[in-house]
Formats: sequence, structure tokens, C-alpha cells
Amino acid sequence: MFKDLKKAALDYHEFPLPGKIATQTTKPCTTQQELSLAYTPGVAEPVRVIAADADLAYRFTNKGNLVAVITDGSAVLGLGDVGALAGKPVMEGKAVLFKRFANVDVFDIEVGTQDIEAFVDTVANIAGGFGGINLEDIAAPRCFDIERALGERLDIPVFHDDQHGTAIIICAGLLNALELQEKTLSEATIVCLGAGAAGIASMRLLKELGASAERILMVDRRGVVRTARDDLNVYKQEFAVDTDRLTLADALRGADVFIGVSGPNLVSGDMLAAMAAKPIVFALSNPDPEISPQLAHQIRTDLIMATGRSDYPNQVNNVLGFPFIFRGALDVRARAINIEMQKAAVAGLRALTKEPVLPEILSAYRLPALAFGPEYIIPKPFDPRLMNFVPPAVARAAVDSGVARIGYPAHYQPAAGF
Repeated sequence: MFKDLKKAALDYHEFPLPGKIATQTTKPCTTQQELSLAYTPGVAEPVRVIAADADLAYRFTNKGNLVAVITDGSAVLGLGDVGALAGKPVMEGKAVLFKRFANVDVFDIEVGTQDIEAFVDTVANIAGGFGGINLEDIAAPRCFDIERALGERLDIPVFHDDQHGTAIIICAGLLNALELQEKTLSEATIVCLGAGAAGIASMRLLKELGASAERILMVDRRGVVRTARDDLNVYKQEFAVDTDRLTLADALRGADVFIGVSGPNLVSGDMLAAMAAKPIVFALSNPDPEISPQLAHQIRTDLIMATGRSDYPNQVNNVLGFPFIFRGALDVRARAINIEMQKAAVAGLRALTKEPVLPEILSAYRLPALAFGPEYIIPKPFDPRLMNFVPPAVARAAVDSGVARIGYPAHYQPAAGF
């Protein structure tokens, strides 16, 4: 680790050029003839055909491989409401990951308003030039309203990564962990600490995958989300249950699964000890989990644990999802990223985890061996086979569910074991 992370990070972002991204041309422009094709008069030809048929923008522009990563800066990492401009380094970082992992081009856009209507209008008015919209670092509950409104107005995918990206990775890891612990999703009692974007989206996707709504206990700052409470917004009301359990400690008694998307050190050793046999703990607060892995493993030798950190096994990392999900969606010119596509991404990630780990992955992570098991329930981000497992699954689901503009790409090859 860097001795001085602050200086190293600032130097990385400043030198040799400010920022992390730039644009480059994809066609030559070194002669008069090429200039006349790139701009006037030649550029008029694609203008004419696109004016006559908007779908031809996919053929004659970069629309089909271009995603807008957009924020209002209201919930940037763990730093909170720092404003749109201060969120730009994160948006540039997302652009780097899109390009590095799935060769998707990105323009980052920072919108200087937190008014829902103004934000939606801004994004809707610029969306035509993009193949998809990745919303990022927008606070709940505003993020739910924004995504829904844009989804209704646009005919390209609108994907809030803090919601659905996180949910997809959590669900893939959790289903694998349940399999290893010999438990079923439908019968598992699940406690989710954190009722913001990630928590609500994750519980929604788990219900779509077969979790019992009656067995999900969501906990926010005021305790268990119950029908008896009168302070719940419409999104929390979806998860309100009729229970006499009031606190996180109450909720965790006998629970099979804990998912934390909240804050550091909120789960005590006694709470963990009170969980059911073979518990599953996803303590995803960063950089400090809801309970430290050292303490968790000291108290429970029968648990499977994941965190949001790269220095522990089972990192729940969104880079496993969004680049590859958009790759699959873009490759069939999808109009949305629907629930079928999200489930397909979960299935693709689960399947890859069960494949033999490549030697280069072991070398990259300095591990002597790694196989599907308690310390490997989710793939590593640098596994090149993610491109073989996730985009084809997402694209197939888009075609089968009717949101694709074109058919399943001929260049996709079926992934081994999936």
C-alpha cells in the first residue's frame, strides 16, 4: 500500500496530464480527402440518413458504444453531498473502468442541480447521442424518482449503478454462499442494514429471485422497518413487515443472512453470535465494514463473509457488473436494462465463479490456489472471462425479453459451463 495515499492519489490525477480520460479519433484525418469526409461536405451524408431514420445513428456514429455517466454529486462515495463538480473524479474513474474492462466509451456529465425535474429534463434532452445512461452517486430517495422518470421518457438503458449494479453483485455472491451453506433463498431470513439505494435495490432483486418478502427485515437509523411505523417513505413502505422486532439486535436473532450497506462497526460480536447456524455476512461498508472480518471469524467459524474491500476474500465490487452489463445491452441496442437482464447477469457471475481459476488470476492476487468455496463466492475483477459470461447472458436476455433492437450477436460464443 502507498505510504502516503493522499499524495499518491493527487499526483496520479494531476500528472502527466490532469484527469484520467481523454478522447481519441477512430478514423484517419491526415489528407484533404479525409478531412472532407470527416467534416464538410462529406459529413452531410450521415446527417441526411439519420434525419430520415434515427436508428441509423447506431451505424454512422459512436452512439452504440457510448454511455453517459451522470451525477448530481449528492452522494459521492462515502463523502456525501460534495456537489456535481467534486464528483467528476469519480465519474472519470467510472469511465476508466468501462473502457478498461468492456471497451465501452464514456462521456462523464456533472449536472449542477438537485432538483428532480430539472435534472431529468437535462438528461432527457441530451440522451439522444448515447447508447445508455449510467446514473451515479445520486442520493436516495431522489435517485428512485429520477431513474423511473428517465426510464419512462427514454428508449435507451437507464441504469443506476448504486442501485442495480450493487444489487446484482450482492445477489450473485449471496446465492453462491447460500448454496455452500446448504440453505435456500426462499427459506432464508435476511436482514438488510441500510435502506438507501443499494439496500432497497438489492432486496427488490432478491425478491425477484425468490426470497420471501416476509423473511426480509430491513433496518434503518430508526430500527426495523415495520408496518407500525409512520415515518416511512414510499420505498421503505414496500419492505415494512408486521413484527415486534425493533432493533438490529432483535432482527439478527436467528437470521441466516446479514447484508450491510450502511456504516462502520454497527454489528457487535453478540449480534453475530445470535445469528443462525452457518450464517452469511456481507459487511459492505467501506472502508470500514459493519463488523471486522477478524472479529467475525473469531466469533463464528461457520460463517461465509464478504466485504467491499479488496484486501479480504469475497470483495463485492461493482466493476464485476456495470461494464459487462452495458456491453451486453449495447451489443443488441437494448431499449432498457430490465429485470430479466439483471437476473441473467447474476447467473453469469455465479457460473463463472464455479469455473477453474486461471493461473494469471492467482498470480495477480498472489494466491497459491483458489476455488469455489467460502473464500471464493464471486469472481475476481481481473478475470478476462467476465466478458464471456456476463455480456452474452445479458444480451440473450434482452433479445428474449423483447427490449433488443437487433438480434443476438453472431460473434458471441457460448461460455463454458453456462
